Amino acid sequence: MPISKDFAVPSSAKQLALPQDADAKIFVIFISSEDPETNQPWCPDVRASWPHVVAAFEGEISPKLNVVEVGQRPEWKNPENIYRKNWDVNGVPTLAKYQRINGEVVETARLDENGIMDVTTLHEFLN
Repeated sequence: MPISKDFAVPSSAKQLALPQDADAKIFVIFISSEDPETNQPWCPDVRASWPHVVAAFEGEISPKLNVVEVGQRPEWKNPENIYRKNWDVNGVPTLAKYQRINGEVVETARLDENGIMDVTTLHEFLN
């Protein structure tokens, strides 16, 4: 499945468009926005972990990954940042898995840069 960078981000996880299937999952990764001067994410952890993300999600049978850019460094550092407040994201990169439990969309797992960089942990997370 593809890596989608044009994901329409709802205001919270509860509003994610998740199919009713019992095994349906949505994967969302929160990353730093691109620095306009370098055309690279401003966060070094995002830059370091991105190749692992691409390797895990670009295969033919890989799940779809929705990419959310949290903003430039000053915007991200603001305690009122929507992803800090409404999505409980405190660091980038953060890879989250959402599933429907008892009719509600909830986060069922999360990895930070250390988990993303560990191939075994990342592959276990996907299953």
